[in-house]
Amino acid sequence: MRRFPVVTILLAASALATTPAMAQSNVEGRVGRLESEMRAVQRKVFPGGNAYVEPDNVAAQPQTVIPGTPSASPVADLTARVDSLESQLRQMTGAVETNQHRIDVIEGRLKTIEADAAAARAAAPQPSVTPGGFGNTAADQPPMERPADRPAPARSGGTLEGPTMGDPTRGAPATTNAASTVSVERPETGDPAEDTYLYGYRLWTAKQYPQAETQLKAVVSKYPKHKRASYAQNLLGRSYLDENKPSLASLAFYDSYKNWPDGDRAPESLFYLAQALVKLDKPAAQVCKVYTELQRTYGAKVDADARMKAGVAKGRAASNCS
Repeated sequence: MRRFPVVTILLAASALATTPAMAQSNVEGRVGRLESEMRAVQRKVFPGGNAYVEPDNVAAQPQTVIPGTPSASPVADLTARVDSLESQLRQMTGAVETNQHRIDVIEGRLKTIEADAAAARAAAPQPSVTPGGFGNTAADQPPMERPADRPAPARSGGTLEGPTMGDPTRGAPATTNAASTVSVERPETGDPAEDTYLYGYRLWTAKQYPQAETQLKAVVSKYPKHKRASYAQNLLGRSYLDENKPSLASLAFYDSYKNWPDGDRAPESLFYLAQALVKLDKPAAQVCKVYTELQRTYGAKVDADARMKAGVAKGRAASNCS
């Protein structure tokens, strides 16, 4: 009978001895799981990166233990590590959620901007091509590409101080314009400058050049600060060229470049100024100076327009520009 109490005592002592070991094992499992989750979150936040965020629970430097001072138990150390990992995980999760919210807000704003821009484009009545632009229609073809043009022989002299006024009617046809009887509708967009320019452009495409020139001059004189002023002055020169009046055309193109150097049609004005000078049999050096000024001032725009770039190269070659 005395053996049973002894056995009971031994079993109780064994159970008490294994309890800390089991507790330590459970904490080790928690630490391992949290560290694994932390690495997963770091891979999400830093995709493709190798430098993860280091935990702030770095082991302290060993210190001299004073004899008689009790040290912390392993369970307490593991518990501190778990608490630190949980705190870092919460902070990391909050940062990820905040960034995701910001991305959602930005995407929403972009969609709104795109929808507003599409609605504005749909509501604005615009022609299918940019009126008076470079190379949009058959009538818009550069004069240098027409069979009637011939390059002038190379001569010395000439500056870019503005073309010399010659006979305004030089080369003007004696026949009347057969298209003058065509009815042209005047647009109504609510913008007087825009309406006048578009009306002049439609008259120009209908080959009603004198009527078109009247409208284009009105845009330039009444609305010199409007965006269409550069367009109107350039198209005025185009109309003179189509009427075979290169002297007036050269003056119109030069005024477009001089008065609206930042206008949308300033590069085209210099390009067609060179063509007008060729028609006037001006020295090749003067033509080359215009091409040089065009490339120096508007090189990026010329390079962005394949047709204009090719036209400039062909014009320089025709005038033997170096």
